Amino acid sequence: MDDLQRLHALLREGLPDEALITDPDVMDSYARDMASFCAAGLPAAVVLPRTVEQVQHVMRAATACRVPVVPQGARTGLSGAANASDGCIVLSLVKMDRILEISPVDRIAVVEPGVINAVLSREVAAQGLYYPPDPSSWEMCTIGGNIGTASGGLCCVKYGVTAEYVLGLDVVLADGRLLTTGRRTAKGVAGYDLTRLFVGSEGSLGIVVRAVLALKPAPPQQLALAAEFGSAKAACDAVCEIMARGHAPSLLELMDRTTLRAVNAMAHMGLPESTEALLLAAFDTPDPAADLAAVGEICTAFGATGVVPAEDFAESELLLQARRLSLTALEAVKTATMIDDVCVPRSKLGAMIEGTAAIADRYDLTIGVCAHAGDGNTHPVVCFDAADEDESRRARESFDEIMALGLELGGTITGEHGVGVLKKEWLARELGPVGVELQRGIKAAFDPLGLLNPGKLF
Repeated sequence: MDDLQRLHALLREGLPDEALITDPDVMDSYARDMASFCAAGLPAAVVLPRTVEQVQHVMRAATACRVPVVPQGARTGLSGAANASDGCIVLSLVKMDRILEISPVDRIAVVEPGVINAVLSREVAAQGLYYPPDPSSWEMCTIGGNIGTASGGLCCVKYGVTAEYVLGLDVVLADGRLLTTGRRTAKGVAGYDLTRLFVGSEGSLGIVVRAVLALKPAPPQQLALAAEFGSAKAACDAVCEIMARGHAPSLLELMDRTTLRAVNAMAHMGLPESTEALLLAAFDTPDPAADLAAVGEICTAFGATGVVPAEDFAESELLLQARRLSLTALEAVKTATMIDDVCVPRSKLGAMIEGTAAIADRYDLTIGVCAHAGDGNTHPVVCFDAADEDESRRARESFDEIMALGLELGGTITGEHGVGVLKKEWLARELGPVGVELQRGIKAAFDPLGLLNPGKLF
């Protein structure tokens, strides 16, 4: 029996027939996430478990055969973190999709990793609760994937990112043992914070099979406004003033002219294409109209050429729909995109956006920028023709320059998308040699054989 046959035989011993895929054509459909310029291989097997015990069996088989394992969720990621390597086991957790508990008293939800973000959000909302993390792909992405990449979303400026809502985890380790971390209590400081360590680890330390998530009381419906600016710098200056004055918007987003035009071309929304930047602000406070009025005054003082507050929730949703369509619209500009994820201090947001525009001019490329402006998280989207070798080269080089600019401004190479394959060289630059050495040591402690998602992060 050769190695592949042995692996398949071992896997079948603890899995139902429908959980194991070995057809090469089907396996190829599990090979990659949504990132460009990230290599992917052909798996030796794809497994779709439904139970913790099945995940443990897969890891024991992988350890026995010394075969790497690549965990996957919905594969909406943008860094190549879920890309298969040749001969690996792809462990897709999308079938583990049960909401096990929602507790209004403890304000927690207990879920399996395959639960869709939007499904959880709606279920807890029905009980008067709120799960804030809302990535742009929230209708498709899974909680396990959100945990793996420490996802953010539009609400981060007020409510924070996924890491702030993960209280405890059940994790299957590389050798198949089950580890429980964290708590379901409101407070707890026992031992090292292993829970936080797993959040953002991209499946390199263990397989998350259950999560205890913190919930909040449902806030009032938010009201939004749109402010038009003649320059991105003026819009960014307004953002800094809004935050400096102590306002707490539930959303503070920016779209540049390139993004506005792309959204108009796709959705015919009638957005003002003459403006250089559109700032969207929203509040879910007891008196959102008063908060919007105050922010509108700030925008006007910083040069806004138009400020349009929504009169009700439905109108607010129409305003915010443009922002939610940004990435999809920019993807339609060319045959391919590279979506960057550089986060800088809010005080450097204007310099980041102006610098990105200069990079676009220098490389003769279309680069649209949408941003979670309230927390300095920019998403420059490099649009290019994948069939054009020279344009593809320029796209990759511009992407690297954008990351370098972010580091020069005191930022980080990723605010919410993760490192994966796409940014691992840049991770080493950000962490420095001592940081890389220590992080590799942590990886070795959890995964001494190097089987969990090899080739990612480092």
